[in-house]
Amino acid sequence: MPSLLTPAIAAGALARSAQPTVPAGEGVTLRPWRPDDADAVMEAFQDPGIQRWHARRADSVDETRAWIEGWRAAWQAETDAHWAMAATGADRLLGRISLKSFNLVDGTAEVAYWTAPWARGGGVCTRAVLAVAGWALDEAGFHRLELQHSTGNPASCRVAAKAGFEAEGTRRGAALHTDGWHDMHLHARVSDRHR
Repeated sequence: MPSLLTPAIAAGALARSAQPTVPAGEGVTLRPWRPDDADAVMEAFQDPGIQRWHARRADSVDETRAWIEGWRAAWQAETDAHWAMAATGADRLLGRISLKSFNLVDGTAEVAYWTAPWARGGGVCTRAVLAVAGWALDEAGFHRLELQHSTGNPASCRVAAKAGFEAEGTRRGAALHTDGWHDMHLHARVSDRHR
């Protein structure tokens, strides 16, 4: 059955090119993941804070290497885009930022992130979210980006607000964490081109 809609992003438009490296200012670069990042991901996932909000742990470097393979493959499949937040020049891993759950017809995706414990407190995550949102909305053709976080995670709420994601409400009991069901704040940014 033919669609009456022109997709916001044509199928294949992203996968036809290599995943971009995105500058995030002040010594931070968002780059595609590499297999040799597996040790740093393993180290980051030993942090109780990352485990708390992401409900997973890493038990081996082989496991984190498999995650990275999946993150890399998602770009070609046009389902998600995952970047390593890295220190420019030194290339030290600072965290991860992703656009997940692509809907190319509607031009929507969800922003997700974590920051390594050694990189917290300096605005790295906010700069990464701003950079990914700018790329997605201004260059890639996305129309709407959503960002959700537990109502018990005020640090993520601050990142969302500083990155210009407006609060849209609370989704009750929307995500299962290790300590039970959490209400989730929903934030979003919408492209100025489509208003």
